[in-house]
Amino acid sequence: STKTITIPAKTTQITKTIYSAETTRDISIPETTKTVKTTVLVTPAKVNTIAVPGKSKSFTKTVLKKKAYTTEKPVAAKNQTVTKEILVTKGGLKAWKEIDCKLKSNNLLPINWITGSSTLTAQAKSIIDSKLMPILNKGIAISIASHTDARGSDASNQSLSDRRAKSVMAYLLAKGVDKKLISGKGYGETRLTNKCSNGVKCSEAQHRANRRTTFRVVSK
Repeated sequence: STKTITIPAKTTQITKTIYSAETTRDISIPETTKTVKTTVLVTPAKVNTIAVPGKSKSFTKTVLKKKAYTTEKPVAAKNQTVTKEILVTKGGLKAWKEIDCKLKSNNLLPINWITGSSTLTAQAKSIIDSKLMPILNKGIAISIASHTDARGSDASNQSLSDRRAKSVMAYLLAKGVDKKLISGKGYGETRLTNKCSNGVKCSEAQHRANRRTTFRVVSK
């Protein structure tokens, strides 16, 4: 079956903007005036001559009156008495070799050994060449002594110092030095130069002072 129902109407107000036709109008703009100033040359340029008084200055000049010349003046001689010891008899020796007296004491051979190693570096060989070869080339005998610091066992330090002394000797022999002119020995940590013995806390510089290799001139 069907039934007819009346539904009330709903209305909504809408605002709409409408542009009117384009229009033009004339507007009167008042004139703007400005005053501009211009500089005008009234009289032509001219040159005026002005007298400037002179300034003077005095100079001092050194003039050589005569040419250079040479004069000779006698200088009194100074005498000095020198006492010299002369060997009367040679005691059976056939030859004498002059040496620096300081070389009779232990002199540092500044080799920076690699820790735990007895191998000579290129730098160490250069030091040996400059320090020892000039002495040995004169036929003067030397003795090598190598030392360690107190770190490590006594036995290992003794062995290491022996090997280092022998390394220096072996290098010299390889360069043709007479074996009668060189001798060497390792002393391990038995000849420390300071307090840094076993168990004593020391700085690296103090240990380095004990870790050394020396040489001295000896009699044949």
